[in-house]
Amino acid sequence: MRSHKFRFGWLDAIILIAVLSVSAYIIYRTRNHFHYRWDWRLIPGYFARYDADQGRWVLNLLGQGFITTLRLALWGSVLAALLGGVMGVCRISRSLFLRLLGRGYVGLIRNMPPLVFIFIFYFFISSQLPSLLALENRSAAAPETWPVLAVLFGPAELLPNFLSGLLCLALFEGAYVTEIVRAGIEAIPKGQWEGAAALGLHRQQSLTRVILPQAVRTVVPPLAGQFVSLVKDSSLISLISIQELTFTGTELAVSSGRVFEVWLTVAGLYFLLCFGLARLFRRLEKRLGRHRHRGR
Repeated sequence: MRSHKFRFGWLDAIILIAVLSVSAYIIYRTRNHFHYRWDWRLIPGYFARYDADQGRWVLNLLGQGFITTLRLALWGSVLAALLGGVMGVCRISRSLFLRLLGRGYVGLIRNMPPLVFIFIFYFFISSQLPSLLALENRSAAAPETWPVLAVLFGPAELLPNFLSGLLCLALFEGAYVTEIVRAGIEAIPKGQWEGAAALGLHRQQSLTRVILPQAVRTVVPPLAGQFVSLVKDSSLISLISIQELTFTGTELAVSSGRVFEVWLTVAGLYFLLCFGLARLFRRLEKRLGRHRHRGR
């Protein structure tokens, strides 16, 4: 494989100058047109504060919101991948019922606005699940399990709300993962199915041993983009009072009056998270590409 060397040319210089000029103009208009006085001194304190009662540093609103967004991104990606993988297989199944199930799930969610789906699912279905599972009853679980749950899913008192929002997000994103998995499976040539059948494998064995390993390499790039979108779409969960980054940013912007500082900080945190995930998936894609070339 050839190594590509990046060179800084005149076109790159023009783009860089244009970006810096636009940024300087925006800052100038903000300071002179809105008469806004920037003050970044409060921002670090929004991430962590010293609690005199506990005698240690604890996370403040922005820190708590960022950690909650990380948890939503992690568990939402896992649940969306599992649900999308199962429904993607259902979409190409020979069973009419499974195909209709997968098609109905995708059609219902993809043709409904995200906010409408989140509100309907949360108030009618998701908000009822914690009470059915007795999640609000802390005495139902052993005391040593709650610290573990707090690390994985957040504070125990907010666990029902977190799981409700997580289910909404996973179901919504799972519909798009379903279509990615379906397209990845259908992109495998039919000769692979026929070759597996010639070796004596039935359809399920052909799918798990021959088709899916090849489809994984195909679906990694679009899945990466979808999981990055999941991080950004998690901000919609703030509308049902899930205390993630956007929700806490809204509270701080209103209470402190530092609107631009808070929202620029929130935007920067989302950028760092999404950019980090994009780089991670890029490295995974390159590694899968190297394995593919070695296997030929």
